[in-house]
Amino acid sequence: MSIQLAKLCSIIFERHFGKNVQIVGDCLFAAIQSRSLSMIVKNTGLPRSDVAHALAILIKFRLVKFDASANESFAEYSLNRDSILLILRFPRYVHLIQTKFGMVAAALVEELLRSGSQTASKLIAHCFDSKTKTSLTEHRDAFNELCQSMYVFRAPVVANKEQENVGVPRLQIDEHNLFATVDLDLNEITKLKEDSTVVTKDKDVYWMVNTDRFHQEFRDELILSAVERKINPSASEVMKHILHQMYLRTKPWEPSSNPIPFVEIRQLVEKESSNLELIKYLDQYVSIIMDDQLKFLAKYGDMGGGQYVVQMKYAVEQLTWVCIENIITEKFGSKASRIFRVVRLRKFSEQEDIQKEAMVPSKEAKLFTYKLLEEHFLQTKTVRKPGGGGTGMAKSFFLFYVSQTQIVSMLLEICYKALFNSMTRSAYNKSENRRLIDKSQRLDGIVEAMKDRGESEEYIAEIHETLTPPEREVLQKVKTRIKNLDSAEIGLDETIFLFQLYENYKN
Repeated sequence: MSIQLAKLCSIIFERHFGKNVQIVGDCLFAAIQSRSLSMIVKNTGLPRSDVAHALAILIKFRLVKFDASANESFAEYSLNRDSILLILRFPRYVHLIQTKFGMVAAALVEELLRSGSQTASKLIAHCFDSKTKTSLTEHRDAFNELCQSMYVFRAPVVANKEQENVGVPRLQIDEHNLFATVDLDLNEITKLKEDSTVVTKDKDVYWMVNTDRFHQEFRDELILSAVERKINPSASEVMKHILHQMYLRTKPWEPSSNPIPFVEIRQLVEKESSNLELIKYLDQYVSIIMDDQLKFLAKYGDMGGGQYVVQMKYAVEQLTWVCIENIITEKFGSKASRIFRVVRLRKFSEQEDIQKEAMVPSKEAKLFTYKLLEEHFLQTKTVRKPGGGGTGMAKSFFLFYVSQTQIVSMLLEICYKALFNSMTRSAYNKSENRRLIDKSQRLDGIVEAMKDRGESEEYIAEIHETLTPPEREVLQKVKTRIKNLDSAEIGLDETIFLFQLYENYKN
């Protein structure tokens, strides 16, 4: 169990759900097996009602799952550890939807993320604002588009609710209707907007955000941006069309795609692309992507002008190697990165071979090699010399090698620690300057209200001056520091996402 991950999850619970949920979440994180409600109450010291409320929140956000005990008389709860960090990606989910579908769809997804699960009618009623230029029809169409694109799906329903004296409900998912849209009555939604007690036709159909669909998009963005940086934007566009064809014949998370005929790729490019150069030299772009060192594409056969497979697992592995080498370059310099690359490509290397292959002076080669060994980027393997001659160290020689899995695990721990430190520091800055931040927000609200009323610029300037220059300077420094910490959190989460992708494919 990761101590750094436990600390990070704890601060996420506190930031988003409050102290009681944090205590219950920490209790479940520390549990080796699932725990009953009575055990959680005993371990946390919280009132039973507070624990039940915290569990209800965690279940609604899919952070906790429950199963019946051995005698089926009570429920036992366990934490979905992998889902906790997804809370940090909520802004990225909303931004993706805003980019693809617009503001209305983004508002729906943001509200669904905030509520955990909700019926479509209540979701639209909450997001719709008659003061804006949007309509209920636009909200309904946007929600249906999210369903058809698989960004939201139906929540599990209780399978045994018809049975009498049910101890623990059993949830099931109807996979055939997972993304099936519901018939939404706009008149009912209008009434629901005015009266929250109105019963709608879809009162039993709850919806959740499909995080796997978002992660699929993030993974594709990683690959497309890598192709664009390595080759050019036209090659990235080719790869985009190839991925589109891949999803027509292969499940999204397969390690390798089914064969894709070149004829289909050409037909799609000619239909969708306006890049004449790309259409003319399409076969050459495909060959360049296939021959590139990253090898996202591999040739499967020559039928139909050639068939190609997308090596998704291999692509993620190569992107992970690139990320690791960049980290080493930033931390130790280019010579250390060169030494690491030599050991990785040679599989097993002696010290003398490393300095020759890396073309680094002997003293520096030894310094960087043992520095990488100390930081666990390199490992050693002891091999006994044949014949058994010599004594002590003379009987063996040492080989340096690289274990990608071990390095990824180590870097994940470092990312968890850095993310925890960043969030802790950001919370400290906000609490230390809470009075000043609140004052600034109140002034901003007053100024906006004055602008709406049409007050004079001189009067508005007087209100602005209630924030003194020293206060304004301190506030600007705090905002800049918090903004930088937020940017660091986004960058760390992107790195964590890549490493988690690697581990998922590896397992």
